[in-house]
Amino acid sequence: MKNLKIIFCTVVLIFPVIAFSQQNPVDSLISLIKKDKADTNKVIHSYILCSKLLNIGLYDSALYYGNSALQLAQQLNFKKGLSGSNGNLGNVYLFQGNYPKALDHYLKALKFAEDLGDRNSIARHLGNIGIVYQNQEDYPKALDYYFKALSGAEELKDKNAIARHLGNIGNIYKAEAIKNGGGTNKALDYYFRTLKIAKELGDKKLIGIQLANIGSIYYLRRDFPSAIEYSFKGLEIAKELKDKYLIAGLLGNIGTFYTDFGKYKEAELYFKKAIAINDSVGAFDMLRQLEQMLSELYDTTGQYQLALIHYKKAIALKDTLFSQENKKQLVRKEMNFEFEKKEAITKAIAEGENRKQKIITFSVASGLLMVMVFAGFIFRSLRVTKKQKIVIEQQKQIVEEHQKEIISSITYAKRLQEAILPPIPSIKKQFPESFILYNPKDVVAGDFYWMEIMDNIQFIAAADCTGHGVPGAMMSVVCSNALNRAVKEFGLRDTGTILDKVTDLVLETFEKSDSDVKDGMDISILAYNKGNNQIQWSGANNPLCYIQNGTMLEIKADKQPIGLCDNRKPFTTHNITYSENSLFYLLTDGYADQFGGPKGKKFMYKKFKDNLSAICNLPLNEQGKALQTEFNGWKGSLEQVDDVTILGIMI
Repeated sequence: MKNLKIIFCTVVLIFPVIAFSQQNPVDSLISLIKKDKADTNKVIHSYILCSKLLNIGLYDSALYYGNSALQLAQQLNFKKGLSGSNGNLGNVYLFQGNYPKALDHYLKALKFAEDLGDRNSIARHLGNIGIVYQNQEDYPKALDYYFKALSGAEELKDKNAIARHLGNIGNIYKAEAIKNGGGTNKALDYYFRTLKIAKELGDKKLIGIQLANIGSIYYLRRDFPSAIEYSFKGLEIAKELKDKYLIAGLLGNIGTFYTDFGKYKEAELYFKKAIAINDSVGAFDMLRQLEQMLSELYDTTGQYQLALIHYKKAIALKDTLFSQENKKQLVRKEMNFEFEKKEAITKAIAEGENRKQKIITFSVASGLLMVMVFAGFIFRSLRVTKKQKIVIEQQKQIVEEHQKEIISSITYAKRLQEAILPPIPSIKKQFPESFILYNPKDVVAGDFYWMEIMDNIQFIAAADCTGHGVPGAMMSVVCSNALNRAVKEFGLRDTGTILDKVTDLVLETFEKSDSDVKDGMDISILAYNKGNNQIQWSGANNPLCYIQNGTMLEIKADKQPIGLCDNRKPFTTHNITYSENSLFYLLTDGYADQFGGPKGKKFMYKKFKDNLSAICNLPLNEQGKALQTEFNGWKGSLEQVDDVTILGIMI
């Protein structure tokens, strides 16, 4: 399959903070904002208006009201407003092709949504972050975010969001089909699934986009009648909605189809219409593609002067979109070479028509002049390149030195963290039948495991501190020290009382801070008294799974962390009846929360417990290997989302 250029095939379905179907007209919202006091209502009205203006292609006005909402939300410390205004500003910058700014606003919006526990907004922002990565052709990362967002939308049963995520996943599969020459069945399947839901919802904009996407798939399949049919259906809806962005994209698609099938006059007409509309929209990435394809059309039909004009416009837009210094240099070299080649051809044709008698002399003189100019350009470029190379080498050395220092520090931090973990031989000595599955997300971890023997009581725990990486590791040292003090210094033996004291010690550590430190720990702690065969267990957020007499059992944890929380209560101590050869599994949430599998969903606790039931008759060390193999297979090529810790012991 050829690497075909289609404008609308990569247009993605963004997730506005306020749905585009919002009934408030623009004029009414402006009137409300003028009357509003500087309070949360004004913030909400402003970012609703930002979304409405974005929908009709008025980007500058959308930016103005989006920034106004953000500034007032910051003054009021209004987190819902901060999430909403950042999300809408991300949408505006995404449409303008400013991906760094779009990603910055989406990540800020996601953080505020997570602080609020707003699951709808979290799923929406995850989807929009996926769009940024898709537009930069980082397809694996985009797909990762899309599946996370889809999972969240499905849990919420949000059909509108489900449809948009399905459509974006279809875009990824289409892009991969174009890039790798693969099939288009997956993309078409996702588009038709999206179209079905869009019709159920009566969402005309979403219907129009899916018709456009389906048309582009039929184009890839070389089914010209179907491609045109679906594209014109989409165009009819776009015109009804007066959606300039959608109209421009569909006109560009139709122009592409006509070009590929040799209908150049029709193609030129549709490209010009698309560019005229896009000039008022300001969607630079689409405009760049339109200018590039119109230039190629003129080049194919021998209209070299027009081809050169539109080629220059496309290159200028490309330089705007991809402004990193190394990409700029590459584009400029490519542009200079193409300009000189096309200008020489154009001059030769013009002079040939006007002064046939002087063509040889003029060509020789022009050729010599071009060689001299080109030689001067190369000489100057070589000098600049040499200087740049020296600077780059110096900067590279500085970066490498800093990198070595950072790696050295993190490696040392890893050794310090390993020092707080009980040695595996010590655990095996106390629990001969046992396994430890410990997979940090980064070099150092927020997860840790802990064991202590006091008064013939074996204490063992799996803990998950806030964060991962270096911040999580620092917290793990604080919490591990608090556990040691609770049983050694304060002589506590009851598991619930131990967690109460650990909470006090952790809070005491941070009480001198000027800001509220909300970091803490989730934990599952078990105590086995070998003298009287008494077993106790307590948990902060993390449950206990155990198997007695072949039956899988579970004890829910107290729904509060070790650390600062509202309505704190004493931790519960659960007494468990002793039964010989019982299996106990202490764990953190990293295993169950891992995304993966064929649909990119979370593993979940139910599936984890089902796996334990299936492998519980294996020796403990074999169980650990089986769980590790299952985890690796589920995760596949996706990124590990959190630290993973599971302790399995037999008593």
